Amino acid sequence: MPHAYLKPLLDNNGSKIILLVLDGLGGIATSPDGKTALETAASPNLDRLALEGTLGQTIPIRYGITPGSGPAHLALFGYEPLEYVIGRGALSAAGINLPVRAGDIAARGNLCTLDEDGNVVDRRAGRISHEDAAPVIARLNQVQIPGAEVEVRQVKEYRFVIVIRAEGLAPHLNDTDPQEVGVPPVKIRAQQKEAEKAAALVTEWIDKATKMLADEPVANGFLLRGFATDPGLPSYQDAYALKAACIAEYPMYKGVSKLVGMDVLDLVGPGTEGEFETARKHWEEYDFFFIHIKKTDSYGEDGDLKGKSRIIEEVDQALPALLDLNPDVLLVTGDHSTPALLKSHSWHPVPFLLWAPKTHRTDLETSFTEGNCARGGLGTFPAIEAMSLALAHAGRLDKFGA
Repeated sequence: MPHAYLKPLLDNNGSKIILLVLDGLGGIATSPDGKTALETAASPNLDRLALEGTLGQTIPIRYGITPGSGPAHLALFGYEPLEYVIGRGALSAAGINLPVRAGDIAARGNLCTLDEDGNVVDRRAGRISHEDAAPVIARLNQVQIPGAEVEVRQVKEYRFVIVIRAEGLAPHLNDTDPQEVGVPPVKIRAQQKEAEKAAALVTEWIDKATKMLADEPVANGFLLRGFATDPGLPSYQDAYALKAACIAEYPMYKGVSKLVGMDVLDLVGPGTEGEFETARKHWEEYDFFFIHIKKTDSYGEDGDLKGKSRIIEEVDQALPALLDLNPDVLLVTGDHSTPALLKSHSWHPVPFLLWAPKTHRTDLETSFTEGNCARGGLGTFPAIEAMSLALAHAGRLDKFGA
């Protein structure tokens, strides 16, 4: 149970908490005299909250460790990511309502392009569209192997999930994605002895599926990663006495939310404004809202600092819609840093803003940037403590001890 010591202290007082996550928010300067996306963005509303509230920065996993999105979100939700290990496959499957029971194995897949020698030319098949990828993934779903049930379902665009159901499976398998081009997909190997049956079944499926796609002009291959099974996580209701909701566009983030017992809400519209309007629509129904903004991370991975900055500005412009709901606590942060300079997730601390007008203690910082967060009153702290801070400032924690 995450933060089991909190359970006897919990007070369900009806207060409201929002966790607003700008995926990959943190950055580093693109040159010695340059700025990060957060420093570049015109964000008067976030700056006002920084002036009124308290800043800090989080360490998602441990110092120097670059986190994946799954463990980074688990940490923000208060689940120790080194204890509750979830593969990307289970997260993605949960995000599209594809059942993964204990003993099943799931993996996330990307369609890719292979050359005539079987080497990877493009790890994402030219980012083939959702519509063009759909019939290719449907062909993969036709591939079956003796002694197992296989289900393949499209997630978004070139991404898909595969679930294999059989007796005696274990998810301890390597990824087939080599993370580079010019080399073939990595062959499946069991990383522990109990996964040998799974390795044999997955290898057989890969061989048949690769032949099935051989005549495809672009998406003639695929890469698998994040093999996992149902992790059996404690729910938010049990851990924090919170009725929690997830508002997100991308399936993976819906998946991690479902695995911790959040209700995933249907969006009333696209983009940041649609997500914030969804929160307004359901405001009276829930105690806790996790709202996820994806494109800050996407632009960071593309090396597009201006694009990342523009998304921060869009969130800032829409922010009054959330503030009009009068939350007791608003946390604004990222799950990890994705510097545009590096074009990838990184180990750098993540900016964190706590705004709780009835209870916060202001610091000396006046704008929401990496530098100000590094100097902020909350200091640098593990991301798994964010929920304790939220609950305390929401008045949901009683005194510990006499």
